[in-house]
Amino acid sequence: MTALVLDCDGVLADTERYGHLPAFNTTFERYGLPVRWSEDDYAVKLRIGGGKERMASLFDDPGFAAAAGVPDDEEGRRELLARWHRTKTEEFTRLVAQGRVPPRPGIARLVSAAVTGGWTVAVASTSAEPSVRAVLTTAVGAELAGRIPVFAGDVVPAKKPDPAVYELTVAELGLDRDDTLVVEDSRNGLLAATGAGLPCLVTVNGYTRSESFDEAVLVVSELGDPGRPPVEVLADRAGVAPGEQVELEDLRRCLRGRGTGGGR
Repeated sequence: MTALVLDCDGVLADTERYGHLPAFNTTFERYGLPVRWSEDDYAVKLRIGGGKERMASLFDDPGFAAAAGVPDDEEGRRELLARWHRTKTEEFTRLVAQGRVPPRPGIARLVSAAVTGGWTVAVASTSAEPSVRAVLTTAVGAELAGRIPVFAGDVVPAKKPDPAVYELTVAELGLDRDDTLVVEDSRNGLLAATGAGLPCLVTVNGYTRSESFDEAVLVVSELGDPGRPPVEVLADRAGVAPGEQVELEDLRRCLRGRGTGGGR
């Protein structure tokens, strides 16, 4: 059984710049918190897997904790963080519903081709499940999204780069690791995929382009669509040699010629 497992943020849509960052800042403003993240600030925060975990990093600043009235006890902090994150998820979902978060090129085309071709397609993300489902529906349409299983949020205790979410996806769907290709956009995601023994194609974005992707089978600027500029191939360790856009046959070549990427 051939399978395609997709990350959400930065793969299904350009969510970080147009969705998550403004949703975090709106949440901070709504709660009167003394912080606003610039794009440069957020680029640093993206090294932390998970939205709640990024928010929790604010607690490391004693000045912020005092100004924001953060409780000293662990339970109080956990409840406060959960409340902030619920608000952030609601705001992010609103932005997606308003069409403010653009799907990435090639996603709808390739997901449709994979499902039609009999592939198992799933989404594995460390973002909150309501956010992931909203993005998936916007990216591929409600009918197709309803046929795609989603593993997201707190379904596993450890976030990427830990491979737990991919290990769970493989186990729950009964996937063959040698016939399962992951699409990621960041080094943390790549490490999570390869840590689970899965070959990985990386489609970079503005936040991640400069990261190291030495373990990836194929690294491209985007998946591409008709009418767009040809995709830029940044690394090709499996001899895939895609044309102007990445096609389903290119994904098959990623699996057949794993090169140096994807091994345990």
